[in-house]
Amino acid sequence: MISLERRDRRSPWASIAVPAVSIATAFIAGAAMLWYAGVDPLAAYAEVLSQAFGSGFGLAETAVKAIPLIFTGLAVLLPARMKLWNIGAEGQLQLGAIGAAWVALWTPLGHSAVAGPAMLLGGMAAGAAWCLVPGALRAWLSVNETITTLLMNYVALLLVDHLIYGPWKDPAGRGFPLSAAFPPSAHLPMLIPGTRVHLGLALALLAALAGAWGLVRTRWGFEVGIIGDNPVAARYAGIGLARHTLIVMGIAGALAGLAGVGEASAIAGRLQRGLSPGYGYTAIIVAWLANLNPLAVIVVALLMGGLFVGGDALQISFGLPIAIVNLLQGLIFFFVLGGEALAGYRVVLGRRRETPHAGGRPAR
Repeated sequence: MISLERRDRRSPWASIAVPAVSIATAFIAGAAMLWYAGVDPLAAYAEVLSQAFGSGFGLAETAVKAIPLIFTGLAVLLPARMKLWNIGAEGQLQLGAIGAAWVALWTPLGHSAVAGPAMLLGGMAAGAAWCLVPGALRAWLSVNETITTLLMNYVALLLVDHLIYGPWKDPAGRGFPLSAAFPPSAHLPMLIPGTRVHLGLALALLAALAGAWGLVRTRWGFEVGIIGDNPVAARYAGIGLARHTLIVMGIAGALAGLAGVGEASAIAGRLQRGLSPGYGYTAIIVAWLANLNPLAVIVVALLMGGLFVGGDALQISFGLPIAIVNLLQGLIFFFVLGGEALAGYRVVLGRRRETPHAGGRPAR
């Protein structure tokens, strides 16, 4: 018979093999879906690779998509190291955009030389404050943060709608629901002329490096790991669980808020609907594929950014809906979670051993 036995310890290769096999399996399943839709899977995947990584323009656009994925991936990853599940990066991104818009449009700083730093700080503060609400509920009232962070995503989207349909609506916008354009001083600078790669890329890379260093080289990172591994032992060791919960959730919200600043300031140039095609939810896949490693988040974010760019190409070249990208992301997430669950077990073939009595005779 076939049975599963829990492994005493996982092979070091499993951290690489499991995500790789999971992604390959997801793309095989995606190929079956494409074939069912009447599209040649090899041609479709070749188009994705060509458009996302086959030219300088494609690489630049992939990097643009990777910027918010790095920020939001880190926003999911850091709490997860403490066994806190931040599903609210999407809403925190929206609050970051609101914070940037408030600085750019409603304060004198928006027309000053310090508009960029002020917007970054405003977006970080708004994202952090939004994430601290479920963080405080978890720290002081033991409310499940998975539910509260998820539900606050919808509140954030409704808040954006309220602002762009109401008090922040552009009078010169011909009735469209969007804010006024940010002044020129309130646009983040571009890193590569002729592309949309902006300052957020450098900040995202610095954030990933800082996260990797902080989690491994500092006392704070050590305490975060202890809480994640054994919160009871951490409490007996005098580590403040509530304090660390608030700090980690605040940092996570600030990181996701930076993603919103970049999308509103450098890409859209205003506050509007559709700033994010779901970066905050894709961030969950990014964090898990990266095995909660901040440096690996950079690589995974680039791959997922390429999938977003390639998805746009599939719509144009093959007439496929954007839902095909969501389908592939869902398949990747499904197989990664399944692979991680099964990686802790090994398959055993053979007959089940009989359980002996205390006297050594087999049970009848």
